[in-house]
Amino acid sequence: MFLAIDVGNTHIVVGLFEEEKLLVHWRFASGVSRTEDEYWALLRSLSGDRDIDLREVHAAAISSVVPDLTPIVEKLVTDYLDTQPLIVTSDLNLGLRILYDDPRSVGADRLCNAVAGFQRYGGPLVIVDFGTATTFDVVTENGDYLGGIIATGIETGAYLLHRHAAKLPKVRLAFPPGVVGRNTETAIQSGLMWGTVEMVDGLLRRLKRQFGEKLKTVATGGLAKVVVPHLSEVEEIAPHLTLHGLRIIHERTRA
Repeated sequence: MFLAIDVGNTHIVVGLFEEEKLLVHWRFASGVSRTEDEYWALLRSLSGDRDIDLREVHAAAISSVVPDLTPIVEKLVTDYLDTQPLIVTSDLNLGLRILYDDPRSVGADRLCNAVAGFQRYGGPLVIVDFGTATTFDVVTENGDYLGGIIATGIETGAYLLHRHAAKLPKVRLAFPPGVVGRNTETAIQSGLMWGTVEMVDGLLRRLKRQFGEKLKTVATGGLAKVVVPHLSEVEEIAPHLTLHGLRIIHERTRA
């Protein structure tokens, strides 16, 4: 089996593959206070519930946007699975030409999304990832990664409002009954959810004006299934695109 680990600012997402098939995936809260031993205990418990033997893992890859967590997760793999994980960077053979001003500053998760998206759909393509940040990544039909857009994620926006405005509560991330909130909770939900819908659709329309109507639009990330039904410009949800990108990059690098 192949182990894919995506280390984000909010969550760590772990997937186990048998060849190209994603068998199972789990999501942990990110936290540098946890040790590799604690993460291993979580992983072993969850895999045991599915009758999965982690000793069958023969290879692994990690994408991380949290530098302090990268060595912890890497040590988890080397110590407990006895394999050296591939750490995704722009220096690897990605099958794309990275045209970012500083390729090394592109988040590894964004690179994984671009690789998996281009292999699956071709280009021109834009991938919207609903995570800690809402990101847009553009790949041309020739496989050039151009860069994209980084905006505040829905969960991040909710946290910041609660943290920095004394009377604003934490809210459930769901669409309210209407655009006009009749209380503080639904007013915040309207701003977060409908605001994201208008932002995403508006930016995608701008990108289509630049790249043409043939621009393929796909979405991924934890909140994609909640938001996409309300969008007019996203054609398809591509679940777990980052994990698939990790698998593809590992295959190319080890070939």
